[in-house]
Amino acid sequence: MKKPQHDIRVAVYPGSFDPVTNGHLDIIHRAAKVFDKLIVAVLNNTSKNPLFSLEERMNLISIVTKDLPNVEVDGFRDLLINYMKSKNVHLIVRGLRAVSDFEYELQMASTNQKLDENVETFFMTSTPKYSYLSSSIVKEIAQFHGPVTDLVTVEVEEALKLKYLKR
Repeated sequence: MKKPQHDIRVAVYPGSFDPVTNGHLDIIHRAAKVFDKLIVAVLNNTSKNPLFSLEERMNLISIVTKDLPNVEVDGFRDLLINYMKSKNVHLIVRGLRAVSDFEYELQMASTNQKLDENVETFFMTSTPKYSYLSSSIVKEIAQFHGPVTDLVTVEVEEALKLKYLKR
């Protein structure tokens, strides 16, 4: 039986995903089981100088999540709260790797709640094998042509190789 539209649980998993790692994918797969629809919202952060363009990051995420029919990939260039309002979504998913992540994420969740009291943040702890993994680590290894096979998908690994061949 199909749920009425107002009963569908939609969540947003925001991030820069530069690039998407196996740790991100772990959270995406697990959150896609919990929520009826998961929007992976790729931030175009103007204060950062990303390796991949917004469109490239969105494309990579679309490729590596193609087996998840309830996952949608979108981009945004605004405050997360403004994006949430534009989508009429009130649930945020954030991944936690370590205690240091929790401190930052708690601050962000509190700020988001202050900006919109209807928004709730759900924290998902990282699977232990990905607790150390970050996009920054992946880029640093890839920049020096180190092995990233266990850290990202084949598609992302190829995209990294192409980026660093051009530099």
